[in-house]
Amino acid sequence: MKNNIRVLRAINELTQQDLANELGVTRQTIIAIEKGKYNPSLELAFKIVKYFDTTVEKVFFYEDE
Repeated sequence: MKNNIRVLRAINELTQQDLANELGVTRQTIIAIEKGKYNPSLELAFKIVKYFDTTVEKVFFYEDE
């Protein structure tokens, strides 16, 4: 699964640590999600979407290889 978290962070001038603190996760979790090495739990995905006040489709998307 791919995501636009890095772009959303840049638009909102957030560091990975800032976002991690807001969501109650580690910076390493944010790094892994951004790189596509870790798919967040449904709960964390909804927290991310709520934090950025957007839709799931604008944050996460599936791309066939």
